[in-house]
Amino acid sequence: MTEEAILKGCLQSDPAAQKELYNRYSPKMLSVCYRFAHNREDAEDMLQEGFIKIFSQMHTFGNRGAFEGWIRRIMVHTCINILKKNKKFNESVDIIHATAVQVREESVPSIVQAKQIVECIRMLPVGYRTVLNLYAIEGYSHREIGTMLEIEESTSRSQYTRAKAMLQDILIRKNILQKPKEDIEWLAAMKR
Repeated sequence: MTEEAILKGCLQSDPAAQKELYNRYSPKMLSVCYRFAHNREDAEDMLQEGFIKIFSQMHTFGNRGAFEGWIRRIMVHTCINILKKNKKFNESVDIIHATAVQVREESVPSIVQAKQIVECIRMLPVGYRTVLNLYAIEGYSHREIGTMLEIEESTSRSQYTRAKAMLQDILIRKNILQKPKEDIEWLAAMKR
């Protein structure tokens, strides 16, 4: 079934078209939800709620941009709304969690399997995890994130910085990433 046929069928509430849409996009969208969720059950709940919104808002698509991108935006917003509704995003995160490890974008090697990184991202506190996902993976600006999460733009920036530091620390502890050479030299100098 073509994308155009799926769209037309979904607009007419055709169960076969809805099933095809779900089967085609649910695996990718589950991975989006999984990055925001605490566990697989929460991710599946987010996915189901997201698809309910997709089916009920299908008439708003209007072929402006990529269909998959439209679906992804609805999923991301659904995840955020669920987190906000459950007040999970507002859980406090102590600054003590952010370590002093210097963070650089190129410090996470591209060869690390995505599954390992996703598992480590899921270990972050929900606020850090949400901002990291929105900025680094989904590509939203800190201003957009601030609006979505009802926080200051500067809060988004600091949560992102702390999330990167904490993620790097987790990756180092799990031996997925090596400690930057400067940090090792600095620690050796401190021991002298």
